[in-house]
Parts: sequence; structure tokens; C-alpha cells
Amino acid sequence: MIKLFFVSDSMVKRKTQAVGGAMPATGAGLIRYFDEDEGGLKVPPEVVVVICAVVIVVGILLQIFGAELLGV
Repeated sequence: MIKLFFVSDSMVKRKTQAVGGAMPATGAGLIRYFDEDEGGLKVPPEVVVVICAVVIVVGILLQIFGAELLGV
């Protein structure tokens, strides 16, 4: 048999298992971040909803009365 890679058993490092088998990983591979972002603009959700409603109403009014306002 022809060996393409010359790796002896002494070169291979095997992990030794603890008594009773390996312990399961905690957190299922999820990363948890404990830092809080302190920077940036703080806007309450109510303000965002009101701004969205105003933009929608302005858009509807422009659809209805926009041609008259622009003189088209």
C-alpha cells in the first residue's frame, strides 16, 4: 500500500476523555453579550409609531391634494 501522507501515530495527538465521557457544551453554541449599548439616540416606541402615522397621513394627503398644490 502506498502512503501519500507520511503521518505516524506518534505525530497524531488525541484528546483524552474525562472519566464518564465528555461533558456537553453549555449554551448550545450561542454567544451571550453582556455589554449594554449606551450611545445613540434614545427614542421611545410611542414616538416612532406617531411619526410613522404622521408620515402615512402626509403621504395620503399628498396623493389627494398634491396635484392642486403643485399646479399640475
